[in-house]
Amino acid sequence: MTGNNGTLSDYGTPGTRPRRQRLRLAVTALVGAGLLATAAPAASATSATSATSAQGAPADGGPSPTAGSSAARVDRGTLDAAVAAMVKQGGASAALGAVREGSRPVWRGAAGTSEVATGAPVDENGRFRIGSVTKAFVSTVVLQLAGEHRLGLDDPIERLLPGEVPNGAAITIRQLLNHTSGLPNHTGAPAFDVSKPDWAESGRWKNYRAQDLVDIANTFPPSSAPGAAWSYSNTNYVLAGMIIEKVTGHPWNEEVERRIIRPLRLTHTSMPVSSPFVPGPHAHGYLQLPTGPVDVTLENPSWAGPAGSGISTTADLNRFIAGLLGGKLLRPAELAEMQRTTGLGDGKDYGLGLMRYDTPCGLYWGLTGGIPGYSTGMFGSADGRRQFAVSVNFYDISDREAVGKAWQGLVDAGTCAGLG
Repeated sequence: MTGNNGTLSDYGTPGTRPRRQRLRLAVTALVGAGLLATAAPAASATSATSATSAQGAPADGGPSPTAGSSAARVDRGTLDAAVAAMVKQGGASAALGAVREGSRPVWRGAAGTSEVATGAPVDENGRFRIGSVTKAFVSTVVLQLAGEHRLGLDDPIERLLPGEVPNGAAITIRQLLNHTSGLPNHTGAPAFDVSKPDWAESGRWKNYRAQDLVDIANTFPPSSAPGAAWSYSNTNYVLAGMIIEKVTGHPWNEEVERRIIRPLRLTHTSMPVSSPFVPGPHAHGYLQLPTGPVDVTLENPSWAGPAGSGISTTADLNRFIAGLLGGKLLRPAELAEMQRTTGLGDGKDYGLGLMRYDTPCGLYWGLTGGIPGYSTGMFGSADGRRQFAVSVNFYDISDREAVGKAWQGLVDAGTCAGLG
């Protein structure tokens, strides 16, 4: 959810380059998510880390794949090397990745340490904060409500949230979900500037209601007229969460639990409201400040809410994107709406909480997200043959070229290694 201005705003995705380059550009941009406000550390964490991997081990406890299965396409050596390089050369204290093919987990890998201070190895099944990948869950619920005829994507938000934002009669629910509303981003406010020690010392513990976040956003001017341009705003998804509650009578996170998490048996996924904890095994997240690294694993995620408070695992994210693209959550008409991209500027490949990525091995849909201490990617091939999820805890990003190269190598391996 964070961006290159040092605030919790989110990155943009370049949209003016050839399509085959867009995955490279988009995921390289994620390296800065939550990190570009970070000063170079006094020493690299890589000296305290050790690489670990489970070659070919299924990510959610199933039997190991056999030579005759679809896993024969998986290049485990390349994947293991890529996740290890994320720590050795890529400035991460920990990295996790998992690949699923069809309905089977076929590879998982982990490298680094769960905590720099202790050097304890990272758990390859560990949980992590998923940042803006949360938006895909929230958008799915809104689209389900549209499919149930309980709202229309082109309804003005004024109809459901009267007086909540200026010009609400001209802003549609669709424009919230695809970031063309023109609404300002509440996380661009000084209170969310992660480059300032105040955020790590006290700001991350503050509790916010959804109304508080909208009120903060309303102190800024709009970025454009509704529908005129693409501009990433986390406030859009705060409002989407409020719409879910208005329509269903239940908080957005309860509807995500009822409609997605339980049906898909995502047993290690949660959508906290204000709890600062990451449950179960997890790697710690760090923020680099001028005074040195700060462990920011614990934080009250209410500032993010439906825009980015989720927690999950690589196995659960793979199961979610497989279920979403495979028709388990949305009917064809609603999935088609989700995949209708804006065609506007930097967001030309952004749909409704889902992005299009054209890779050398085919079309992928997914999303990336960042929150202080954690960067996440979730990708699913349009043909259903592969899903890949990754979590990286960046630590030393002083060598941006090396960091970007390692990140790109991991995403390239996860999406394409072993595929014809």
